[in-house]
Amino acid sequence: MPPIRVEIDGTAYEDDVEPRLLLVHYLRDRLGKVGTPIGCDTSNCGACTVLLDGLSAKSCAVLAVQADGRDVTTIEGLGVPGTGREHPMQRAFHEEHALQCGYCTPGMIMAAIDLLRENADPSADEIRQGLEGNLCRCTGYQNIVRAVRRASADMRQGAAQAQDAAQGRERGAAS
Repeated sequence: MPPIRVEIDGTAYEDDVEPRLLLVHYLRDRLGKVGTPIGCDTSNCGACTVLLDGLSAKSCAVLAVQADGRDVTTIEGLGVPGTGREHPMQRAFHEEHALQCGYCTPGMIMAAIDLLRENADPSADEIRQGLEGNLCRCTGYQNIVRAVRRASADMRQGAAQAQDAAQGRERGAAS
């Protein structure tokens, strides 16, 4: 069995894995990271989407050995909802009621985060196109689109505030 070294949600892991073990099964069965659901096991639904080196990837289509030397972020690595330490996308999904059964939500959130990495201010059509690899059978997508737009605005505002604060510290240090 080949050894792998992988960082998952900020923790380094070293393991021997079967060459055919899927990343989703490694996350769930070996590490107990059950926040990443198994949806279709064929990469059609997107429920198992994680961030692999910051890019969205369907973990049912990635072998665990392919994650060797890489950084994986699962929904559990983003933040803790309801504590004030959640990711802006998690908060927006909650506030905009962008989930019903919740099965697709982890993958939808992870794909949306990657979408905003590429396009910080997407239109509703761009959001729909960017998330078309993730299926939701409950919501009709309206609230999901609203949540992504809200998170986009919140994240841009947070980035602007952080930049203003950094510039203020620089001005203070220069005095």
